[in-house]
Amino acid sequence: MQRKAMDLEAYMERARSGPCFICAFLAGEPGFAHDAVYEDDAHVAFLDRYPTLPGKVLVAPKAHVEHAVRDLDEVAYTHIMLVVRKVALALERVLDAERTYLYSLGSQEGNSHLHWHIAALPPGVPYEEQQFHVLMTENGVLDMQPGEMADLGARLRAAVES
Repeated sequence: MQRKAMDLEAYMERARSGPCFICAFLAGEPGFAHDAVYEDDAHVAFLDRYPTLPGKVLVAPKAHVEHAVRDLDEVAYTHIMLVVRKVALALERVLDAERTYLYSLGSQEGNSHLHWHIAALPPGVPYEEQQFHVLMTENGVLDMQPGEMADLGARLRAAVES
């Protein structure tokens, strides 16, 4: 996996002062396009623009919700977690995964729109490079070409639909 450095200062500036990246993506705003792999009336799943692992996907509610626990009732929470599971299973069918990481990040100061990350750890990654290490953009992001991302997105869409 070839990695490249990420401009963390520019990323943090955009996350903290720019529009909500998920709402901007859903509105079709220029500069916020992502490869969608799943969508229903209430949710969207798309490839991470800054992947630290191949096929890293984000799943989010379409509504701008910020807290997983207190902003979602039991039905909405269960529904989004079923979407996370559906997409994660598709990711595992497309990519060889030793382990699949599921986590939700964000802050009131940036990236506040609730979203889950799904990341498939490939076999053979040394233990000291797994878990948080492999997920941190500070350790670089994958250097994937647009064609590679589009192909992976198409394979994931097909796997989610099957």
